[in-house]
Amino acid sequence: MDRYKAKVYSQSELMTDIYSLWLEIPHLVSRAHSGQFVSLYTNDPSRLLPRPISIADLDKENGRVRLVYRIAGEGTRQFSKLTEGDTVDVIGPLGNGYNTEAEKPLLLGGGIGIPPMLRLAKELSEKGISREDITVVLGYRDKTFLLEEFEKIATVYVTSDTGESGIKGNVLDAVNQYHLTGDMIYSCGPTPMLRGVQKFSKESGIKAQISLEERMACGVGACLACVCESAEIDDHSKVNNKRICKDGPVFYAEEVIL
Repeated sequence: MDRYKAKVYSQSELMTDIYSLWLEIPHLVSRAHSGQFVSLYTNDPSRLLPRPISIADLDKENGRVRLVYRIAGEGTRQFSKLTEGDTVDVIGPLGNGYNTEAEKPLLLGGGIGIPPMLRLAKELSEKGISREDITVVLGYRDKTFLLEEFEKIATVYVTSDTGESGIKGNVLDAVNQYHLTGDMIYSCGPTPMLRGVQKFSKESGIKAQISLEERMACGVGACLACVCESAEIDDHSKVNNKRICKDGPVFYAEEVIL
């Protein structure tokens, strides 16, 4: 983990309050992979803590990282005003990412948990897994974003809370309706969704990796502000806790209690 002054390559608004930001950080990009995140500092001295944002994509040839985020407060609102040539302080890459051991992966992304699935799908594709064998289910609130990029490399199913896009329901409704399966489930999204994935994994016997979302302070495992309950005693805290920023954010489903 290092701190960098990153240059903004480009930024665009994908839909209301959801932005795609490309940063030039060659040394960070060379060490990053799917499931990890970076933390961005605002230029406001009154806001001391960085904001964690998952890695949505990597352009390793040009040393660029892509962050797709939703405005959730004043910090991310400030990020949305960044333009080409601006600079921002970044630390990363942070956390443990996905283990891309699957041969027939099933990716489940919900809400702002969708962007990390894009980099994962690309890494699986780069390993030689065919578009037909990479199955992705994307759960939206209403309208879609990033959908066309997923469709280039995977077989994609869509759900939405309102029924405006795809079938009405959540990602597991699509899994059940279309009888989707695989040899490894990868997921990222809100806790109720991940709780459902955890239950489905246990019932189906398909191993699952889940990426947890949580408010973070330091982002490097020192403050113990972003812990979750774990099945085993943590070597660091000596209790049944895991630090999401350091031990995660990706865990095998059986490792944590949601």
